[in-house]
Amino acid sequence: MTARAEQLAAAFKNACLAELETLKPGNVHVFADGHGMVVQDFVRSAEAAAAEIARPHLSVGERILNSVESTWRVVGCNTNLGIVLLCAPLIHAALERKEEESVTESLKHVLRDLTVEDAVLACKAISRASPAGLGESARYDVRVPPQATLLEVMKEAASRDRIALQYLCCYSDVSRGVQVYEAACQRWGWTGWATTVVYLEFLASFEDTHIVRKFGSEVAAQVKKEAIYHRDVLLAQENPKQYQRDLLDFDRSLKARGWNPGTSADLTVASLLMAELEKRG
Repeated sequence: MTARAEQLAAAFKNACLAELETLKPGNVHVFADGHGMVVQDFVRSAEAAAAEIARPHLSVGERILNSVESTWRVVGCNTNLGIVLLCAPLIHAALERKEEESVTESLKHVLRDLTVEDAVLACKAISRASPAGLGESARYDVRVPPQATLLEVMKEAASRDRIALQYLCCYSDVSRGVQVYEAACQRWGWTGWATTVVYLEFLASFEDTHIVRKFGSEVAAQVKKEAIYHRDVLLAQENPKQYQRDLLDFDRSLKARGWNPGTSADLTVASLLMAELEKRG
C-alpha cells in the first residue's frame, strides 16, 4: 500500500473500533455483547476489511466485495456489510480527491461515476453476506447480476434502506452525524460520549431500517420513541457518565427483545470516518 492508502486503512479501522468502544444501546459494544455476537468478531472484521478497503487502484465495487470476502474468511458471518457499503465510497473519494476538492465534493463525483460493474460486485458482496431481507427486490435482486449502475441499484432500495439512501443524498445523514459528533466533543470533551450521542441521534431521527426489515415498522417506531427520550435526557446531562446506568438498562431491554439497531450503528461508523477524513483534508 501507499502511505496515503495505509493512512486511510488506519482511519477506517479506528472508526470501527471507536464505535465498538462506545455504549450503543441494543448494539454490540465493549460494555456488552449481544445478538449471538461478541466484540472480538467485530474487531477481527475491522482488521480484515481495513486491509482491503483502502487498497490502491481498486474500484468501489472491488473495495466492497474484497472487504466482505476478507471479513467472511475470518469470522464466517456478516458483521460489517453496512459499514463497508457506506465506507467504501468515502475511502475511494479520499483516495481520488483533487487538492482543491473537499471530501464531499470528491464523494459526489464518486457516486455519480459508479458503474454497472460496481453494482455487480456489490451485489455479490450483499449475496455473500446474506443479511436478512436486504437485496430482495422485484426490479434488482442481488442473486441476479444487475444491468444498472450501483447508484441506480441503490436508488431502487433507498425507500426501504437508509444505507442505500446515502448514495442518493450524498451522505447527508452522515454529514449530520459529523456535526452532532463535533458539537458533543466540544461540549463534553469525550469522543466516546460524543459517539453515543451520534448513535442515539440516528436512532431517534428515523426508524432503523435494519429493525424495520426484521420486525416491522411498528417495532422500529417504538425503538425510535424510546431513543428520543434517552437522547434528550443524555443531552441534558452536565456529565454524560451520570446517565450511563440508564443507557445500560436501555441496552439490556433492547437486547432482551432481540432488537438490534444495526443501521444506526453503521451510520455512526461512517460519521466517525467522515469526521476524520474532513479533519485530514
